[in-house]
Amino acid sequence: MDSYYVDRGKKVYGPYTAQRLAELVKIGQLLKQDHVVEEGGAAAASLMDRKLSVGDVLKAHNLKVTPENEGSFIEQLRNVGSRIWFSNDMFKWSEIRKDTRLLLLGMIGLAPLVAMHILPDIDVVTFYAVALYFSCIWGVFFFYMFKTKQVDLKLTASLFFAVQILMFFVWGLGLNKLNIFYALLGNDGFLSNSLGYVLGVGVTEELVKAVPLILVANRSKTPLVPQTMVFYGVMCGIGFGIYEGVEYQMEVNRQLDYNSSFFMNIARLTSLPFFHSMCSGLAGYFISFAVLKPRYRQILYFIAIAMPALLHGLYDTFADSILSLFFGFAVVVLLNFYVNNDKAVQSALNE
Repeated sequence: MDSYYVDRGKKVYGPYTAQRLAELVKIGQLLKQDHVVEEGGAAAASLMDRKLSVGDVLKAHNLKVTPENEGSFIEQLRNVGSRIWFSNDMFKWSEIRKDTRLLLLGMIGLAPLVAMHILPDIDVVTFYAVALYFSCIWGVFFFYMFKTKQVDLKLTASLFFAVQILMFFVWGLGLNKLNIFYALLGNDGFLSNSLGYVLGVGVTEELVKAVPLILVANRSKTPLVPQTMVFYGVMCGIGFGIYEGVEYQMEVNRQLDYNSSFFMNIARLTSLPFFHSMCSGLAGYFISFAVLKPRYRQILYFIAIAMPALLHGLYDTFADSILSLFFGFAVVVLLNFYVNNDKAVQSALNE
């Protein structure tokens, strides 16, 4: 007579005959989905190699088994009671506020519904609220990807809003046009347009995002590791993306038809802030090393602005072409590589 062992996690039970397996299933002590292996040789050792279930064994022996009910429906309800679906602790604020995951889930999920009832019907306020909402989602995502013990949430929020204020000051007063390469934009020549986007748009925007990072890295009372500065960098990029996204909705997007404007609303308020954050994450990475290795600070500060500015400018140059995706993806690949290999970079600088 065949015998079988039952695998329950790290423990093995048995041996059982097929008839005994059927009895245990009937009284609810075994599940048809439990893994089994036939007795013989190193049975327990081969458990994970055999994808045989209790249900397979019962079927092979023509045993049809249905688990017994624990009394009638009313008796089950009486025995179980309310404890499986209700607890007095469910809505206790003292318990809720301890659960960070719950609070994040509630805020992200319910924020649009709250905004729908309290926001005034003003275009710029609506666009800013939508951009802020998506940016908060990106912020939570980046926090769990790049956070370190050094990350300070108050400083993170300060950087997020500081970049927006700086953007309002620089672009609001037209100071960005002091960069003479902006004059090359709009020309028919590919080369002049490329120089305008790289040396004009790219350099100016990446420099504005990098200024708060340089101040933070240099004024910190403790040396900030590269991943910490990457996190601060991506948050600066999100803040920048909010301002640019809202400005786009108020100007360019108004001239598009409904379908195009709807899609561009989504793109401008989701993916493009992500692209800005990746670029400024690169800047944060090299700014960190510029402070950690001050003897090489000139070249490292240069790379911190030049690399994201080049990729940013080339992305804008080919914005109407699928080639732009290459430069967008390149930024993500570079940032991921640098974060995973910061010790190699530090070793090279030490040498």
